[in-house]
Amino acid sequence: MAGERPGDRPRDLSPGQLGFERRPPVPWLSPPLLAATGIRVVLAELFGAYLDKRELQAVMPGAEHHFDDEDELWIDYVADAGDGFDATYTIAYLVAQPTVKVHRADGSTFELPRGRVLVLGGDEVYPVASAREYENRWKGPYRAALPSANGETPTIYALPGNHDWYDGLTAFLRLFGQGDPIGGWRTQQARSYFALALPHGWWLFAIDAQFDAYLDEPQLRYFRAAASRIRPADRIILCAARPTWVIADRVPDAYDTIDYFIRTVIEPTRATVQVMLAGDTHHYARYSLRERHLITCGGGGAYLMGTAQLPHRIDVPPPESITKGMSPPTPFALAATYPSAAQSRRLGWGSFFRLPYRNPRFVAMLGFLQTLLMLALRTAHGRWLNAPIAIMVALVFAGTITFAMPQPLSRGTVRHLIAGLLHAPPHVALGIAGAWAWSHLPFVDAPPPWNILFAFLLYAPVIAVLDAWVLCLYLIIASRFDVNVNELFAGQGIEDYKSFLRLHVDRDGGLTIYPLAVERVSHRWRAKPDGEAGTPWVVPAEPIRVTQAELAIPIASDPVRPSRDRMRGAPAG
Repeated sequence: MAGERPGDRPRDLSPGQLGFERRPPVPWLSPPLLAATGIRVVLAELFGAYLDKRELQAVMPGAEHHFDDEDELWIDYVADAGDGFDATYTIAYLVAQPTVKVHRADGSTFELPRGRVLVLGGDEVYPVASAREYENRWKGPYRAALPSANGETPTIYALPGNHDWYDGLTAFLRLFGQGDPIGGWRTQQARSYFALALPHGWWLFAIDAQFDAYLDEPQLRYFRAAASRIRPADRIILCAARPTWVIADRVPDAYDTIDYFIRTVIEPTRATVQVMLAGDTHHYARYSLRERHLITCGGGGAYLMGTAQLPHRIDVPPPESITKGMSPPTPFALAATYPSAAQSRRLGWGSFFRLPYRNPRFVAMLGFLQTLLMLALRTAHGRWLNAPIAIMVALVFAGTITFAMPQPLSRGTVRHLIAGLLHAPPHVALGIAGAWAWSHLPFVDAPPPWNILFAFLLYAPVIAVLDAWVLCLYLIIASRFDVNVNELFAGQGIEDYKSFLRLHVDRDGGLTIYPLAVERVSHRWRAKPDGEAGTPWVVPAEPIRVTQAELAIPIASDPVRPSRDRMRGAPAG
């Protein structure tokens, strides 16, 4: 395996030294990015099947990967990693360390060893998949965190998310599917899905359900072949790219693929799915029913997503699944979240500062549109129904309704439509008030083109900030009704409150899950040109404090399982 060579270590943090560019967080409300993302979503919906390379993966090696000859095994799980450098590298640095010191709430500490296996749960790059974006936003940081391995070489397995899928998995498979090392990390998978045989009858199945649509036949054959080696007493960790058990609350078909996989691949083996893992939603949350845990952990580097909107109970599958021949619904209770719902609500109010700061182009667009509305009102001369005013007001309503509608459309769209309709009048009212205030200033009657120039130089910046605050207030209120929650947090681009999992299959066959949290990511780094081989190229200027998102989750080595009749009603198989 290619490793670190003498002279490879960078002397500073410049791109020429590191070999990659340290990228800032993605400005998700940037108008060009919003337009480009919208186009990609539409293209993915229309032509995703034509870009699907999973059928071609049937020619790639299809054996499962074995770690079942070990007495015990540590596994790290990171999802939604490839965004801004500070957050992404904070997690990369931690999972690359030989041990991580974890601080308990009582002030004591304990240490956990690095995972021999690192599972990436999806969305390894933002905003789009390309060789350059992977290099700058994921591969470069992870290579810098572990440039070579001293002793045991950890192995990476990656599951693609929707952002990895936007180019049809081309860049993803070139990075993870060709056996090339990434610094000190080893890659072994040849497909976009994988099965890992773990010690003591544990298995990890990671399925690639493209946009929750279906499982291709080669993938089903691969997992059925792996399942043929599963014994009735074995237990499964099932990884998916999205937490569809929560999404199904508003998108009823979202969970169908996982339920189909469990019913047709897992249940015939009489094994038990005890843990489901997913990223995509950028927080930590766990739903539980006895020994079954449905865990979302998307805190690997992307912007924080609050938890206040999460339901306290979910039925998995959703109730209407009975009419489709799926498993009967089973209630799961929300057991833990990070950050807490109260913290999330407090963070939402920070949008008044963070949203304008993170999205200057978006705020500039608001100022431009508000200035056009003011000029239309100024030229109306008392005629409120002239064409320019009608066009501008129509644009405002069209924009707020489009902004509020979920993609893809789901149940509860009436609620979103009402939110979009109620969102428009405050912006129009602000435009009217702004036009009235502007008309009372002494220099607004300057001859053309000076009057228009003054409007864009003086009026636009002020009205832009005020209009952004109107948007922030709307987002805070709408999020209480589960509308535009993602936009409230995407617009802020909060890099803190990161999370990842460290799993331990112990010598007795038990599984313990350690949900780890980083409340503050590092923003100050320094190159370490004199470090020993295998140590990070870049280190934090101050230690990174790791805490617990919740207490460790123990799963007994010989769990008391409900009867098969009751198990069939549960998503765990």
